[in-house]
Amino acid sequence: MKLEKTLFPLVFTCVALVARATPTVSDVSMSPDSASGEVTISYRLSDAPAIITLDIQTNGPSGWASIGGEHIDSFSSDSDVWKKVSGDGVHAIKWQPGQSWPGGKASEVKAVVSAWSPDNPPDYMVVDLSSSATANTEQYYPSVEFLPGGLLSNPAYRTTKLVMRKVMAAGRQWTMGAASSGAQAAHTVTLPDNYYIGVFEMTQAQWYQVAGYKNFQFTTEGAMRPANCVCYNEIRCASGNTRTWAGGNWPDPPYAGSFLDKLRNRTGLDLDLPGEAQWEYACRAGHAADEWGTGVRVDGTDTDPNMPGRHKYNGGYRAGESRDPPLSIGPTNATAIVGSYAPNSWGLYDMHGNVFELCLDWYEDNIVSLGGAVNIDQSASANTLAGQVAGVNRVRRGGSYHVGSNSSRPTQRLGADPAGIAQQWGFRVALYAGNAATHTAASSGENDVPVAISSGTLSTATAALELDARSFSVAESDASELDTFPPKGMCIIFR
Repeated sequence: MKLEKTLFPLVFTCVALVARATPTVSDVSMSPDSASGEVTISYRLSDAPAIITLDIQTNGPSGWASIGGEHIDSFSSDSDVWKKVSGDGVHAIKWQPGQSWPGGKASEVKAVVSAWSPDNPPDYMVVDLSSSATANTEQYYPSVEFLPGGLLSNPAYRTTKLVMRKVMAAGRQWTMGAASSGAQAAHTVTLPDNYYIGVFEMTQAQWYQVAGYKNFQFTTEGAMRPANCVCYNEIRCASGNTRTWAGGNWPDPPYAGSFLDKLRNRTGLDLDLPGEAQWEYACRAGHAADEWGTGVRVDGTDTDPNMPGRHKYNGGYRAGESRDPPLSIGPTNATAIVGSYAPNSWGLYDMHGNVFELCLDWYEDNIVSLGGAVNIDQSASANTLAGQVAGVNRVRRGGSYHVGSNSSRPTQRLGADPAGIAQQWGFRVALYAGNAATHTAASSGENDVPVAISSGTLSTATAALELDARSFSVAESDASELDTFPPKGMCIIFR
């Protein structure tokens, strides 16, 4: 699904918008099958398209309350839920509570179906990256609790799938930077659009699923460690396993055969690197320039214990050593498995530390006059807005395991050779997500007559599994990839 925006990201221009009717949902009904235990939920959609989500609620002592998103994740494949639904009329959702709500029982249960405008999609989007993926089949969820299997418990979200979090930014005015002058000079920025951004840094397994090759370092237990030693050109402006610039400067599409070109072709989505204003806004998560994304004040030292990420002095370097750990080191040192530290206030992991993250822009010290726009001249895409010849440096943000915490502050800006690689450089991706000013479901409907549900007990074969996200294996992997990469194209689903 393309979210109907081609000028992503941060292009300040006038666009004629065509008014679209708000999608609505009505006539919700719920019918359990006593023999199979399957529950059919039907609803009527008007003014499609819409993104459809579902909640199941029970009537308790304090009134109606959700049974919890973790219990609403098993459906037949033909169910019109968690995705963009195109046609008006009656649609069906076939929920299997025996799979996701084992032993669940309630005398009064109702379904609440919500229709979201494509210009105002839900908080979370999950994209299949496997070689068997079908384009434009991404799924949407209203909160992290609804992700099947759990964000940190299901390794698929860091190997064969991509989880993205919506950032409400359209029309938000804020102060980027922190200093009175120089590369981190404070200036007012207004972001024109909302956007999705990766919850995690791109991992080695995710890169391999799409690119088909791997040149990483720190590969011991590497599947969910960040993809590193990949350069800007390789990501966007060169074909395949090469680093020589070949074209594809933004706002042009990524160069044919580049990682982003392959990613777009596989998913049907115009995924890209974030602009650095988008990156900083997401990193700070509503907090001040002198605070971590969790809201805790930066203490200004290189050993700040409150930094929510891997830096040189909390595991990046081995204790007592003053150089990078050997490449054979596991994730206890050097790069950490993504998601090993606390997320920021918007649910994004490793925005500070682990690996520096490449952004879309060319690097310049003085970006005050840009107001948050991507630092590139659309009329001559080989030039920066300041008129300097392109090819000097791109932007990298966020610090890494290789530096102290003070170099991982949210406003820290550095350059990166677009053809260069470093074992402390990586990236995450972003995507346009509409320009609605508020983030609410367009409409919701619920069945008028609550029904009784008894989901029974799961058999041993389908019992819920306790998963350790740091280690998992696939029986058919070869010896060199055991406990690291799932076979290319395999989609792992755990319950």
